[in-house]
Amino acid sequence: MREPATQEVVMSSNNNNNASSSPPQALLERLKDYGQEDAFALWDGLSPEERDLLVKDIELFNFLFFDFVSRFESDFVFQSLDLPRIDRIIRWLPVAAIEPVPEGSVSTVEERKIEEREKWWKMGMKAISEGKLAVLLLSGGQGTRLGSSDPKGCFNIGLPSGKSLFQVQAERILCVQKLAAQSVNEAGFVPIHWYIMTSPFTDDATRKFFESHKYFGLEADQITFFQQGTIPCVSKDGRIIMESPYKVAKAPDGNGGVYSALKYSRLLEDMATRGVKYLDCYGVDNALVRVADPTFLGYFIDKGVAAAAKVVRKAYPQEKVGVFVRRGKGGPLSVVEYSELDQSLASAINQETGRLRFCWSNVCLHMFTLDFLNQVANGLEKDSIYHLAEKKIPSIHGQTLGYKLEQFIFDAFPYAPSTALFEVLREEEFAPVKNANGSNFDTPESARLLVLRLHTRWVVAAGGVEVSPLCSYAGENLEAICRGRTFHAPCEIAF
Repeated sequence: MREPATQEVVMSSNNNNNASSSPPQALLERLKDYGQEDAFALWDGLSPEERDLLVKDIELFNFLFFDFVSRFESDFVFQSLDLPRIDRIIRWLPVAAIEPVPEGSVSTVEERKIEEREKWWKMGMKAISEGKLAVLLLSGGQGTRLGSSDPKGCFNIGLPSGKSLFQVQAERILCVQKLAAQSVNEAGFVPIHWYIMTSPFTDDATRKFFESHKYFGLEADQITFFQQGTIPCVSKDGRIIMESPYKVAKAPDGNGGVYSALKYSRLLEDMATRGVKYLDCYGVDNALVRVADPTFLGYFIDKGVAAAAKVVRKAYPQEKVGVFVRRGKGGPLSVVEYSELDQSLASAINQETGRLRFCWSNVCLHMFTLDFLNQVANGLEKDSIYHLAEKKIPSIHGQTLGYKLEQFIFDAFPYAPSTALFEVLREEEFAPVKNANGSNFDTPESARLLVLRLHTRWVVAAGGVEVSPLCSYAGENLEAICRGRTFHAPCEIAF
């Protein structure tokens, strides 16, 4: 489906054919078979160079991606062609087939004992110091909804330090490395390798951002950038949308494209060569993410499962988050998006616990074994399961209402022979940055406040900071005194 990093794609036509008065006949017939011949509708008005670009663009999809069949069914399922085979690419999870997650599948905050937490921390630290954990960042999106065309990880949410999301996450890796090295007295310590998935729209800017910031203190060779794939956008009647007369409209294939991207970039082999056994996988837009969390890793190893996820309790029935469910009696754990969950089920209460029956929210904080990632990379590609996202897509006809097709990272969970869920507190580990300031939720401002409130609690727990009455009567005038300064608790803020 995608181009391997080292593979040279050989096109079946050459420049002389492309510049001819008609499209390559074999390619045109192929498109006609699937009702997509409109891709050549403006051929006569193209220059030889534009004809060449168009043929190459379409042939690239013939070799590596999809041609689409313009046949919709009433349940919004349609067929695609990953030449030469036809696959069903969208699968809906019937609401009737789901059940709540069994209580025993979740490690809840209140049930954890101090002894367990300490054991998991030590297990995680040992595995990290031995180089068995790598970190996998999903960073293919731009900050469009934040009012920025830069990669979302470049965004500054307004912390006093002015640090970007990338820098905050890099420094958390540095801190865990330091702790792991101390746990083994520096002997034989292996740095954490950071794999960062970009998209064609963010790759160059991301690489330059890291380079210009000297990789935020990490070594350049412990970071590997790779790109996710793209998928043609289709109109509501199933036809390929043309971005220009000689270019197919494409979009990234979703954060679930990471599995195939790892496979075709040969990074699964790279991980094995490095001795990696476990992957900590997360999305870039969480300002409170605990990157390479030793406790979560230790829990994961202790449970001996193939996949695990951190979850938070759903705040209210209509919250727009996907939830973990069990697919059928005794079936695997998987995720249902909020838009696919019937409102009566979303509001149902578990009478024994007092929680919502479907309460365990997916927040894109996952742990996988490398063996499982290999299995998923092959399985998801074979099944070609995609989700429809209705969007306005730039085209030669202006903004066209159509579909982007995406795979989601959680599409992997039904493949897992065993899955465990690990509850975390949202005020400690989940501060999403999705919408511009002024929106009702998940803004840079709301994330900034969550970070500062958490850090304030840390300072209080460490002994607190005393403010002299000579400095402030009721909290006024502190900004000028505190800005840019570091305080080590316990201490007094005075003139």
